Amino acid sequence: MPDKTAFFWSSGKDSAFALHQILNNTAYKVEHLITTINKDLNRVTMHGTPIELLKKQLDSIGLPYSFMKLSTSATMEEYEAMIQSSMHMISNKGITNAAFGDIFLEDLRDYRINQMNSLGFQSLFPIWKRDTKELINEFINHGFKAVVVCVNEVMGPDFLGREIDHSFLKDLPKGIDPCGENGEFHTFCYDGPIFREPINFHLGEKVKRYYPNPTGEGEVDFWFQDLMA
Repeated sequence: MPDKTAFFWSSGKDSAFALHQILNNTAYKVEHLITTINKDLNRVTMHGTPIELLKKQLDSIGLPYSFMKLSTSATMEEYEAMIQSSMHMISNKGITNAAFGDIFLEDLRDYRINQMNSLGFQSLFPIWKRDTKELINEFINHGFKAVVVCVNEVMGPDFLGREIDHSFLKDLPKGIDPCGENGEFHTFCYDGPIFREPINFHLGEKVKRYYPNPTGEGEVDFWFQDLMA
């Protein structure tokens, strides 16, 4: 019997490809998708995907799902309490694993493993340590489609709204990870083999937002591409 698994869905390309990998692994059966929502904005945390488009994504994937709704000012303690509540809610489905789309951020992976272990779940990372240049080309060649919805100040707003394709990869500034794994950019995935039908949308305005620097010094700038259902 395949191990029943919950997948933490972000709405972006890495999440989409990681889900694709685990859906095609007969050792596992994905039973539930979980997404963290900024309840003040009704958008996916960091990606900024509007909840209306997120629901269209999830409906097109066709798996049961739930949201973890947190405020912009939520503390780590509040986040961890929400994780505990969400995993407890789905534990009656016989789910034993939690899967994530992380690639090579060791600290984040260790945090997830320890957190899930404390709740009685094993952690899975279907695309962990994959070469990101190979990974993004595989994503494109499998027929996935995504647009850039968030960039940091190094990338700049000119990349917002661009398709993730070979032209995009050619234009990436020097030193930018092809998958944006260092937080350079985030995406919205709207088509590919995990979807029953493409998600229709159009581009809205570009918005600059400021977030506290994790170092505690000043703020960090991010640009967001709004998407409209």
